[in-house]
Amino acid sequence: MGTQENEQAGVTGRRMLLGAAVLGAGGAVLGLSGTARAAETRYGGGGGGGLKSLPKPTIIGHRGASGYRPEHTLGSYQLALDMGADIVEAGDLVPTKDGHLVCRHEPEIGGTTDVADHPEFADRKKTKLLDGVSTTGWFTEDFTLAELKTLRAIERIPANRSHNTLYNGRWEVPTFEEVLKWQDEQTRKRGKQVWIYPELKHPTYFRKQGLALEERIAKVLHKHGKDRRNSPVIVQSFEPTSIQRLNKLVDNPLVVLLSGPTTRPWDFVETGDPRTVADLVKPAGLREIASYAQGIGTTLDLIIPKDANGNLTTPTTLVSDAHKVGLLLHPWTMRNENPFLPANFRKGTDADAYGDVFGAYKAYFATGIDGVFTDNPDTGVLAREDFVNS
Repeated sequence: MGTQENEQAGVTGRRMLLGAAVLGAGGAVLGLSGTARAAETRYGGGGGGGLKSLPKPTIIGHRGASGYRPEHTLGSYQLALDMGADIVEAGDLVPTKDGHLVCRHEPEIGGTTDVADHPEFADRKKTKLLDGVSTTGWFTEDFTLAELKTLRAIERIPANRSHNTLYNGRWEVPTFEEVLKWQDEQTRKRGKQVWIYPELKHPTYFRKQGLALEERIAKVLHKHGKDRRNSPVIVQSFEPTSIQRLNKLVDNPLVVLLSGPTTRPWDFVETGDPRTVADLVKPAGLREIASYAQGIGTTLDLIIPKDANGNLTTPTTLVSDAHKVGLLLHPWTMRNENPFLPANFRKGTDADAYGDVFGAYKAYFATGIDGVFTDNPDTGVLAREDFVNS
């Protein structure tokens, strides 16, 4: 998750527009209204004009189309594009033992691959302290790339998305270089620039192991000519000092991710910085972030808090405060299922049934956010169409 674009501060969601939305892997095109087509022409429809070329609110495929396919697979990324996502979060980057960057939600891969079914890797199972949390499983930094390529991806939350388990074992773990090549291939095929939004995972943790992420991604981006201000690659991290370090290595748009208000970024914990996220979203904190980043990616709760019953309350001033200092906001994460929605948008008694997600989108879009991460890009595209034309 993440966000950026100081260049577009103050522009509300209602002024921008939809690119051609595609529904489902079958590729049925959703017809645009005249208003939508005119705005697409005006704003470039996602061409090579940098961040300003992206439609607003921007629909970002969270780990691809992870509501329908196992996350961080080329299958999930491909489906996100087919469903009309403006950007694909491809992917969460973690290193291998031999220094390659691969796409996994976490370095621990027991929940996202079939590694537990490989007896040859049984002795790799370990317990490690990951950002202060004792974590048991298999870790990418203990595998070479060749070894990881023998594994296959599986659904991370099968209790909520049993339908996704149909695709377990179909895709391997992609490398970041493979994603960049896929991006170029899809851009050529579609005749429209494909954007990606990788995240650096646990940079302090990996730096201590001699596997610094910032230098690695900078090297790969430079190799592929995608380390410039208008390059279609937005880089994000939960650690502000990691983004500051990256700001000196590449010219890409950068985003600081922010979790709950009482939490502290792990790099702050390690260095003794006492500030919490609540401090970083104050005007002074936002001004500091704006000195080295183009946006923030926050929890949805920082945009509209919930009450004790889980219902949405009154929006905060974060959107306007961020826009005042030139930061864009791409909060996370919209999902269709009841457990992930505010209580007042849940429907029925089935815990994993779809709720009134369109109502929830409308509430969040109305705050002026610049985009949103979603596991269901097709739903996000339709919600934006409703909002823009309402």
